[in-house]
Amino acid sequence: MRYPPIDPSLFIQNRNRLKSLLNLHSLAVFHSSDVMPTSADGQHPFVQHTDILYLSGIDQEETVLVLCPDAVEEKHREILFIRETSERIAIWEGPKYTPQEARELSGISSVYWTREFESVFRTLAIESETIYLNTNEHLRMEPVVETRDMRFLKWCMATYPLHHYDRLAPLMHHLRAVKAPQEIRLIRHAGQITEKAFRRVLSFIQPDVWEFEIEAEIIHEFLKNRSRGPAYASIIASGKNACILHYEHNDHPCRSGDLVLMDFGAEYAGYASDMTRTVPVNGRFSPRQKAVYNAVLRVLKAASAMLTPGNALTEYQKAVGQVMEKELVDLGLLSLADIQNQSEAAPAYRKYFMHGISHHLGLNTHDYGNRYRIFEPGMVLTVEPGIYIADEGIGIRIENDIVITTDGPDDLMKDIPIEADHIETLMYSKQRNDI
Repeated sequence: MRYPPIDPSLFIQNRNRLKSLLNLHSLAVFHSSDVMPTSADGQHPFVQHTDILYLSGIDQEETVLVLCPDAVEEKHREILFIRETSERIAIWEGPKYTPQEARELSGISSVYWTREFESVFRTLAIESETIYLNTNEHLRMEPVVETRDMRFLKWCMATYPLHHYDRLAPLMHHLRAVKAPQEIRLIRHAGQITEKAFRRVLSFIQPDVWEFEIEAEIIHEFLKNRSRGPAYASIIASGKNACILHYEHNDHPCRSGDLVLMDFGAEYAGYASDMTRTVPVNGRFSPRQKAVYNAVLRVLKAASAMLTPGNALTEYQKAVGQVMEKELVDLGLLSLADIQNQSEAAPAYRKYFMHGISHHLGLNTHDYGNRYRIFEPGMVLTVEPGIYIADEGIGIRIENDIVITTDGPDDLMKDIPIEADHIETLMYSKQRNDI
């Protein structure tokens, strides 16, 4: 294992919180992700369903978690089904969890092989009135591939048509939006690995390096520090590429006089970090680049201060938009007439700042959370303002990860260089030493 085992008290607490939301005489079922094929006999590396990680800590394919709080037999109130190993599997794939290992990692005492699922499930289904099933209800998800959860949903509703069915997704979105202290420590650690990668590339970037070479330095530092790798596909966008919001080709050379926007974050123990920095390739911002950079930084600082209990994402986005308006006017990108003539549905600042200011962060980079929910202590959100001026070949985004607390925003990335002068000092001293 790349990282020390997580205390199972976290998963026990998470399951207890979920069980408190279930109806009486109910049954909840969670399935792991599939191992996804590429072509021929190729497969992508397995990535566990984050709900399984959240509730059990088990990072293995063909896992099923069943919660039945009112089961007649106490041993059936929490059950974990894991893949049964064999000599052949051990030779080709390596060891799988033993039942004892699964018990120790998850805090669940009843562990069966996955092949035993249907017979055990039948007993519990007959005892239960409501069956909770899991589906992907993330607003940004457009389902194309049928998941194990969806295949099970079809089988279950066909096999037990007279039961009452309910949705797990709203409950999981509610629970996972507020992080436990142990989760925040893991996200913070992922951010510390990201900091090491950023400091590494600050001393590496110079004119004529390629975007993919920067990406390689980042991944090297991630793996060196026990991360499984990037929490999401890294964006290394130089020059005009920085105006492409989800640029992922990373295949252009970085030219002197251009900026390079780097949006990346390490994964650690399943938890994501998410950081963006924009730096000058030659170690020095031009006056115009620095003016735009400092405008974005001021918006980030103002937005971060708004991440307090009682605020809400929709009102927060509007308030940040007003801060951004002023900065764009001061930069000569918007006029007062543009502001006066804008509509609520299409604010003028959207011409240069097209995306949202924040999203929830956790086991997923774009983690669960209801956009209309009032901010609460323990929520972790990104703050990522940007200004993109395609005509000038300038795209600048800056992003940190913030924990909402009763004592004010806790910036998990406050130690990562962010001021323009500091970045120039770090880059220029290295480039000067290389001459």
